[in-house]
Amino acid sequence: MEEYGLQTLGLHAGYTPGNGEPRVLPIYQSTTFTYDSTEHVGKLFDLSASGHMYSRLSNPTVDAVEKKIAALEGGVAALCTSSGQAATLLSLLNILKAGDHFISSTNIYGGTVNLFAVTFKKLGIECSFVSGDSSAEQLKAAFRPNTKAVFAETIANPALSILDIEEWAKTAHEMGVPLVIDNTLATPALCRPFEHGADIIVHSTTKYMDGHAVTVGGVIVDSGKFDWKNGKFPDLTEPDPSYHGLSYTEKFGNMAYIVKARVQLMRDFGVYPPALAAFILNLGLETLTLRMKAHSDNALAVAKLLESSDKIEKVSYPGLAASPYHQKQLKYMPNGSSGVISFDIKGGKSAAVRFIDSLKLVSNEVHVADIRSCILHPATSTHRQLTPEQLVAAGISEGTIRLSVGIENVEDILADVKQALANVVL
Repeated sequence: MEEYGLQTLGLHAGYTPGNGEPRVLPIYQSTTFTYDSTEHVGKLFDLSASGHMYSRLSNPTVDAVEKKIAALEGGVAALCTSSGQAATLLSLLNILKAGDHFISSTNIYGGTVNLFAVTFKKLGIECSFVSGDSSAEQLKAAFRPNTKAVFAETIANPALSILDIEEWAKTAHEMGVPLVIDNTLATPALCRPFEHGADIIVHSTTKYMDGHAVTVGGVIVDSGKFDWKNGKFPDLTEPDPSYHGLSYTEKFGNMAYIVKARVQLMRDFGVYPPALAAFILNLGLETLTLRMKAHSDNALAVAKLLESSDKIEKVSYPGLAASPYHQKQLKYMPNGSSGVISFDIKGGKSAAVRFIDSLKLVSNEVHVADIRSCILHPATSTHRQLTPEQLVAAGISEGTIRLSVGIENVEDILADVKQALANVVL
């Protein structure tokens, strides 16, 4: 269905009903599946036949959603996970092991910083952090002989900086490693990183893809374009003893990465989502393109209001003409900048608390990218575990507020922001 537009793919990709079958993707609420012979089941375990053997690895409902997301991103295949954090974890563990090193932008979600700096270190994998605005030379300087991947976000959460995907992909490829991109805040409705050279994409589907704050999930999407046979990734090319010496690249070609992630890591970690979660996610995907336009339009109006207030020190929103990332927004996200705004209010933490607690329509909650407007104070919530130095690197101060603009009537959102600002006395 690649010839169809994104709105059509969101509705139809992944599932095509047969004669007399349900129009809507069914929920296959089953842990297991039956077969006519032991020989067929044996072939499933040898990876020589296709099919679903157990819902810890695959399920027909989840499979349909994986195919839809792969189509939306323009990838060859996808693997859904139980959370966005699980997607990030598996995307890198699939090509990293103890003794390896990778590079990440500093401009990423606080939970991802902890995963990379603390948990990966305990596994013997080291991460070096560099600014998302690093030049090719600065990025290259962070490479080591054992560097196996580069990671960054399309739109940083909550700094709202935009990555120069093409330049980072070019540098990563010159050094023989893949670029892994977290495309959560942009979604394929606004940016398709594979078209700019990225190799692997991850999402927290909990955010805009679900869009309704109903179900937690994640996904890994494979472009199918990276050359895993360049000598740096033996786990993909050399025999896997747990599958009788099978080589993923020899057996599965450009599907090697995603197949390995499923049959090896998902097999062992068991972070696959249930059928019902995938069904709910699919409902969100069906309206993704429509919602992202509404989010972007509303957020731009709110960003302009904040920009005009003398109580606001700085507004970070790439859709604003004054943003240092506006040209990158026009290049990578010409149809909108999503609904997330980051801004610094004068008066620091006390003013930020006063503003947030004065809101009536906008909810104070630990979430982002919901159809309903929501807000939080990153330094005391999502990024609370970061050191002062890490907070600065992530673009967060005591006065930083992250506002996720929903799809309510924009005049109602603007009125709520105005009355909250009026309650802030500097």
